[in-house]
Parts: sequence; structure tokens; C-alpha cells
Amino acid sequence: MLDRLANKGYKRYHNKYYNKEIERIDYQSMTKQRIQKTRWKAGNMIYPLPAVMVSCGNETETNIVTVAWTGTICTNPPMTYISLRPSRYSYDLIKASGYFAINLTTESLVRETDFCGVKSGRDVDKFKEMHLTCIRDEETHCPMIEESPVSIVCETVEIKELGSHHMFIANVKAVYVDESYMDEKGKFHLNETGLIAYSHGSYLSIGEELGTFGYSISKKKKPCITKSKKDKVEQEASTMKKGAEKSTSCHNKKVSSNKREKNQQIPRNSATHKSNKKTSKKRNKNKKHNKKTPQ
Repeated sequence: MLDRLANKGYKRYHNKYYNKEIERIDYQSMTKQRIQKTRWKAGNMIYPLPAVMVSCGNETETNIVTVAWTGTICTNPPMTYISLRPSRYSYDLIKASGYFAINLTTESLVRETDFCGVKSGRDVDKFKEMHLTCIRDEETHCPMIEESPVSIVCETVEIKELGSHHMFIANVKAVYVDESYMDEKGKFHLNETGLIAYSHGSYLSIGEELGTFGYSISKKKKPCITKSKKDKVEQEASTMKKGAEKSTSCHNKKVSSNKREKNQQIPRNSATHKSNKKTSKKRNKNKKHNKKTPQ
């Protein structure tokens, strides 16, 4: 009944037990709005992805190929993969040697990352063209890129011929990290290297930290503060302290000035004080004298 009255637009409903205000009910807002999605054909839309430069070769020949189809497939033992088209120049180099290195890319290596993905090693020496330094692993002699903050040396275990791409499944043999991002305690700060990602045809920088692993269920939820944020917070705290010190000093000055003004007030004149006392005594005597005696 109430819903029917509300739909008709009545503002008041009378009942012998109570009066109740009824407003128009917007049923569209009460129902959950369905998200409209368009169905596409099957395809890969898993983004963002790491855009890595894969270095490979032998003692006399080296090459770099940019790969986005890569990732971790096992933690223990550490295993990874890359997927390549058989037409790529690096495909035969990796298949022959059995080794390759995954080099993480940063904001300072965006141009090099793109160049190594669109140019072929058959036509260009990418190390020389991009002025990159080639270093080698001590055990496998696999080429790596010195300018990369992290280089992961891998040994091919299996090649799966899936379709347009063949997957190189590999064991991780060694990891090389840039010592300039190590702190005094030996912790490596990977997120400070300026890593980039690849998403739907674009290279993107990684934004600010939003949380750490497991923060959603931790007892004490603390906001994640990066070094840049810490510096800002410290600066704000220092400015607040300075402002508080200034305000307290100004307040102390005002209090001292008020005390001085009170001390500097004009003292009462003793002669006038005595004359006032005499006049008050005379008034009291006159009052007593004017009182009528009982008859």
C-alpha cells in the first residue's frame, strides 16, 4: 500500500495508529546498475606486462630482442619463460646456445627498449647502435646489458611450439643486480630503479606504491610511505615545528607586555584617599544624629 501511494506521488499517508511521511521512491537507484561490457573475440588482454630486453648469442655474435611475453612460472626451483616467433633472429641464437638473459628496463632505457623490438639483429648491431655495454656471465658466458639494473641468466629446459609463438621454458641460473641500489643493510631497492611496463602498445612508468603484500589483513594498517613521501612529511613537520615555536614566542611576548602595563598603572593618591575617609565618617555621624528617638 505504501509503495503504491508513493508511486502516485502522495506526500502523506494517514492511518488511525500513526501518520507517516512518504516521499517518492526512485526504484532505479535502488536496483544495482548493470555494467555494460562488449564481447570481443578471443585474444590476449593481460596488461600491463614487463617490457624486457633479452640478450643472447655466443662468443662471436650477440643480439638483443625486446619481449613482453615473459614472466615467472615457478618459485622453487626458480623458473621463467619467454615466447618468441620462430622468424625472429634471436630464436636460432637461443636455440643453439641454450642460454639467454632477461634484462629489466627502466625509464632511461625506453628508446633502447623500443629500438631493439622493431629492428632486426640481421641488419643492425644493437649493442653498438644503442651504445649499450655487453658484459658476460662468468659460468655460461651469456651476454648481458650492463645498463640494466637487473639481469637474469637463464638456461633453456624445453621449447614448446604453441602456435605463432614458441615458449622457451628455462631455469634461472644467476641474477645480477646494480650495486648502486643496495643499501647499507644489503637490501636491494628494485622499485627505485624507475622500472617501466608495456600496456596495449604503450610504454608506461610505474606509479606510486599503493600497498605492500599482505597489508589488507595486517592488524596495524599503516599507509605505505615511499622515500619521496617521507621527505615531504619531514619537511612539513619541520615547518609546523617552526610555526609553533614562532607562535609560542609571540604569545610569551604579549604576556610580558601585559604584565608591564599592569605594573605601570598610576598609583592611588594618598591625600585624596584620606579625604574620602573623612567624608564617609561625617556622613555616618549625621545619620545617627538624625535618627528619631522613641517617644
